[in-house]
Amino acid sequence: MSVPLKTREYRLPKTEGFQSLTLTESPIPQLKATEVLVKVHAVSLNYRDLVIATGQYPAKQKDNVIPGCDLAGDIIALGPEVEGWRAGDRVCSTVSMNYVFGDVTPEAMETALGAPIDGVLTEYKVLPARALVRIPEHLSYEEASTLPCAAVTAYNALLLPNPLKGGDTVLIQGTGGVSIVGLQIAAASGATVIVTSSSDEKLKIAKALGATYTINYKTTPNWDEEVLKITNGRGVDHILEVGGSGTIMKSVNAIRYGGTISLIGFVAGVSDVSTLPLQVLTKGAILRGIIAGSREQFEELNRLITAVKLKPVIDKVFAFEDLRKAYEHLKSQQHVGKVVIKVSKE
Repeated sequence: MSVPLKTREYRLPKTEGFQSLTLTESPIPQLKATEVLVKVHAVSLNYRDLVIATGQYPAKQKDNVIPGCDLAGDIIALGPEVEGWRAGDRVCSTVSMNYVFGDVTPEAMETALGAPIDGVLTEYKVLPARALVRIPEHLSYEEASTLPCAAVTAYNALLLPNPLKGGDTVLIQGTGGVSIVGLQIAAASGATVIVTSSSDEKLKIAKALGATYTINYKTTPNWDEEVLKITNGRGVDHILEVGGSGTIMKSVNAIRYGGTISLIGFVAGVSDVSTLPLQVLTKGAILRGIIAGSREQFEELNRLITAVKLKPVIDKVFAFEDLRKAYEHLKSQQHVGKVVIKVSKE
C-alpha cells in the first residue's frame, strides 16, 4: 500500500477531563533508520487514560498529549536499518519505548506512551523497532490491543520475580482490565482464584472465566475475613491489589505469611495506612509496585497466551469517532475486561 502523509489523531489540549479530547490531523514524521510505521487497527483504554485526561497522572505528562498506550496494527513501512520485521507483520508495541528487559528505569518511565510522550490514539504511529512484539496468531487486532498494559502488568505481578505456581491461591480485586486477565493467567497457571466485586453479575462472569470462589464486597464488607475462611486461616499466596490505600490494609490481613501483594492501582480512594509498615513487617510479606513491564516480559506473556490459546475479554468496542463514549463507558465502571477502540475500518 502507499504510505500516507497525514494521520488523524486525538489530543488533550486541556486536562479538564476526557471531554477535552480533540480530533485533529497531523503530518506523519519521516522514519528514522530503526523505526517503522504502523497502521493502527485497534487501541484499548486503561484507567491510566482517565487519570491522564484530568491531569492527575502521578508521573510526567506532556502538554497537548496524544493519549493511549495500547495498540495493535500492522507494519506498512520500515526504516533502512530495521531487521527481523517486514511490511504486513501484525504487531503490538510495548508501553514504554525504552523498556526492553530488566528492571524498570527512569529512562523507561520517560518513554511511556500517552503521557511523557505522545501515545497511540492515532491512525498511524511511528515506533522504534525495539518496542515491537508479534501478535499471537489466534488473536484479532481488537483482542491483541488489550495486552500491552493490562496483560503485561498482570503477568509481571503474578509470574515475576516471585512466580505463582500450580496450587497457589490468588486473590483478584475487581473485574477491570488487569483483574480479568490476571484471573485468566492465574487459572491457566493452575492456581485457585478468589475474585472480589460489588456486582453479582460480574462475579458470574468471573466464575465462567475460572474463578473458584467469589466475594461480593458490598454484601461482605469484611472480605479479608472471608478470604481467611476460604483458605482455612492460611491466607492467599498472591494478591492483585488495584484498590490502593482504600483496600491495602485488608489485603495485608488476607495475605499469607511471606506472600506477595502486587500494588497496581489506586481506585478505592484514600484511607488510613499508618500501620501498614508494621503489618507488612509482621507478616514478612512482599509489597511490590508494578509498572507494566518490559518487551521481554511481553514476549514471555505471548508464549503463555499462545500455549493455552487464551482469549482476552473485551467488554465493548467503540468506533474511533466515538472515543469520548468509550472513555465514558470506562469511567462508569460497568465494564468487565477491556474497552477497545476500533481505529481502522479495514
